[in-house]
Amino acid sequence: MVLARNPVLRGFHPDPSIVRVGADYYLATSTFEYHPGVRIHHSTDLAHWDVLTHALGDDLDLRGVPDSGGVWAPSLSFSEGKFWLAYSIVRTMDGDDKDIGNYLITADDIQGPWSAPVFLGSRGFDFSFFHDDDGTHWIVGVQWDHRPGYPAFGGLVLEQYLPAEQRTTGEATVIYREDGLVEGPNLYRIDGWYYLLIACGGTGWNHGITLARSRTIAGPYERDAEPAILTSRDAPGIPLQKAGHGELVQTPNGEWALAHLAARPTLHFGERYSTLGRETCLQRVAFTADGWLRLAQGGHHAAVDVEFDSGADAPVDTSLERSWREEFDERTLDARRWATLRAPLDGETADLSARPGWLRLRGGQSTASVFDQSMILTRVEEHAATFEVLMDAEPRSSRESAGLIAWYDRNGWIWLQTTWEAEHGRHARVVRRDAESTARSEPITLPEGPIRLRATIDGATVRFAVASEDATEWVEVPGDYPAWTLSDDHGHRLRFTGMFFGVRAEDLDGRGWTADFDDVRVSFREREG
Repeated sequence: MVLARNPVLRGFHPDPSIVRVGADYYLATSTFEYHPGVRIHHSTDLAHWDVLTHALGDDLDLRGVPDSGGVWAPSLSFSEGKFWLAYSIVRTMDGDDKDIGNYLITADDIQGPWSAPVFLGSRGFDFSFFHDDDGTHWIVGVQWDHRPGYPAFGGLVLEQYLPAEQRTTGEATVIYREDGLVEGPNLYRIDGWYYLLIACGGTGWNHGITLARSRTIAGPYERDAEPAILTSRDAPGIPLQKAGHGELVQTPNGEWALAHLAARPTLHFGERYSTLGRETCLQRVAFTADGWLRLAQGGHHAAVDVEFDSGADAPVDTSLERSWREEFDERTLDARRWATLRAPLDGETADLSARPGWLRLRGGQSTASVFDQSMILTRVEEHAATFEVLMDAEPRSSRESAGLIAWYDRNGWIWLQTTWEAEHGRHARVVRRDAESTARSEPITLPEGPIRLRATIDGATVRFAVASEDATEWVEVPGDYPAWTLSDDHGHRLRFTGMFFGVRAEDLDGRGWTADFDDVRVSFREREG
């Protein structure tokens, strides 16, 4: 037996899609506006997972997409000796309107190369592939209805895909609809039934997973009498909240596992804030004698510790204390750790050769830009986290700045920024964006030369510190800053991602100013209480 400790993918890893090929499990997750797109993890026992690759690389250009737009809800499957990956790109989210493209790429090897994308239409989102026993291929997804006065989630639709012609039939059938919000559908054929696994209740505190079944693919589908197979909507105090949006996978010995998303909120004055974003979990599930799916441990709440029969005992590190260090010694950024916004950074913007052992960032556009920001980011994985970096930057005006940032999106970030002003010279400030409001602290005196910057997350709070390059002691920056605002749940906008740490450089006059970074140190631990 092997113990899986949930979340198995910690930090921003939503909308999991899982497939097994032989002894190998692969798990794809949404990446939204971040680049590269569609993160893929690998495991052989469902407990130990490593970032393997990303399916969408340098050809993916998301410049111009809104916050929480971009790549939604990948569907990873295997059929006819190749991997199939369907995904949506959301270009616009404006009121009732969504401009969406759905695509399919395929590959003989999970690490690529992947085919050119095949356009699957723009009906909606959360499209997944189902490969039937008779050799036919189907897509099922959400039909979006933009009309005022109509339910936006217009039902779950089924459409056949014709691989030889690389197109759908163009005729979609609504196979399931209910009064509540339903999305994230996945089809399975098991023991003579077509099972439709459905995310219900919206991807927030009311989230859940339910099931419907039919003897024929086009329905009619009978809904499970239980309100949900999996949900935390009735238990706001359990560790794994927002449980929903799942996929099934069968182990070699016939067990079933359910991959699903969940969130571990932190508390601020009694309110819950999912700063880490939606994470990926696994549950053991089983079919009852009358053919309905249930959690193996009983009930409908997600378990933190889940045992799977992997065929061998494999201990999992449950201490949840881990760290890594980046010294920028390679020729390219490690995409398993680092992400950028909307597009890759070219070699002149993120230069690893101009000063060996350092990353040189050429200053880019402002934090409001949906086009060309000079920033690299890494996921925050725990509510107790530290990010340190050595920075060498000499700004010459208030239009040039660089530093360490805690980032959620363009309207939610907290930046320990080094800049220059005539009355203060080179100095640091904490600058914070919250919706339409930007505030900055009093100036912070800096030592000459390269400086070390540090951010520390402690639950709902982030604190900062500075030090000279060789100093043995840190100087704390005054103030506790609201990390809780960097969450899915703050404000009234739809937000679907999670908190990142990173470094950035701005040159708002576009004169080619640069800042150098080295010796990044990142650590995480499970926070008590």
